[in-house]
Amino acid sequence: MRGALIRRTLGKVLFECKSGFFQSSFSRRTYMAAVCTKLGQPLEVQELKSKEKLQPTEVRVAVKNAGINFADLLMANGKYQVRPKTPFTVGMEFSGEIAEVGSEVTKFKAGDRVVGIGKEGFATELVMQPEMLFALPHGIPYEKAAGMLASYGTALMALARRGQLKEMETVLITAAAGATGLAAVDVATSLYKAKVIAACGSTEKCNFVRERGAFATVDYNAQNLKDKVKSITDGHGADVVVEFVGGDMFMQCLKCMAWEGRMVVVGFASGDVPQVPANLLLLNSMSLMGVFWGEYLKRKPKVLLDNIEEVISLCQQQYLDPYVGKVFPLAEVNEAFQYIQDRKSMGKIVLSMT
Repeated sequence: MRGALIRRTLGKVLFECKSGFFQSSFSRRTYMAAVCTKLGQPLEVQELKSKEKLQPTEVRVAVKNAGINFADLLMANGKYQVRPKTPFTVGMEFSGEIAEVGSEVTKFKAGDRVVGIGKEGFATELVMQPEMLFALPHGIPYEKAAGMLASYGTALMALARRGQLKEMETVLITAAAGATGLAAVDVATSLYKAKVIAACGSTEKCNFVRERGAFATVDYNAQNLKDKVKSITDGHGADVVVEFVGGDMFMQCLKCMAWEGRMVVVGFASGDVPQVPANLLLLNSMSLMGVFWGEYLKRKPKVLLDNIEEVISLCQQQYLDPYVGKVFPLAEVNEAFQYIQDRKSMGKIVLSMT
């Protein structure tokens, strides 16, 4: 994709404030945002009018960085579970500082560093309720924070709550060089001292995840996954599998599992949702489960909020170390999307608003 389309809708920009707000020649405060105007088409970086007056319970966030999640790509292409009506601003994960608070807000004050999950994160400012905003410790840079919550929250939920990972077990992680895959490698090795087998699509990515803590790697474009995993584990197989790809990769992973193994399905990056051969589950007393991290907010909000607070605490104490692979300016949001779609990314890809 080419560069993002720049649309000046509210007058000639005269200057840019440090907070990321813009002032137009019409004396209206404005901000920049990556907007999906038509599903499946490049995003447009537009200048939009800021909300003039906050509701008593709202806060305004001056966004510093925004993390790109695969769900953002799916949503912009109309392939996500939730399909907002166009036009809409993309982005669900961000970091920044509080610019303004409503009269009834006591949780935050102007100038506070925050990280959050919500809507319209690919923008220089956003207005929201403060429930999904969290205090950002000074030891965590904005760039890392922007890619911390969704990836590490999902990884921790998949391995701890769903997969019931135990110390020193063997974990097979597919798409292990991606943002959430790499977070799972970090969680498994750093918190559980697990023996991680990382499955990736190239030698470069295999070398990278080994540097990030994987015990062994499999290049699934050049090696047989089942044979390699069985060889690495002396025939035992993986106690836990965290699967992101779907399709044939899912089927291969089923054959890599140990007796009473547990597989956690996190996504279908291949676009192929597999059919489950239930006889394999029976014959090996295996467990197959999924994790939809964002859905916990609706069904079990305390579980999600505790999960997020734990991620922040673990990162603050440096037990976990989020990796930012590349930072793109907001104006190059489409190039960032293409970079991920071309499978060039390793770790989290982040947007900068400055």
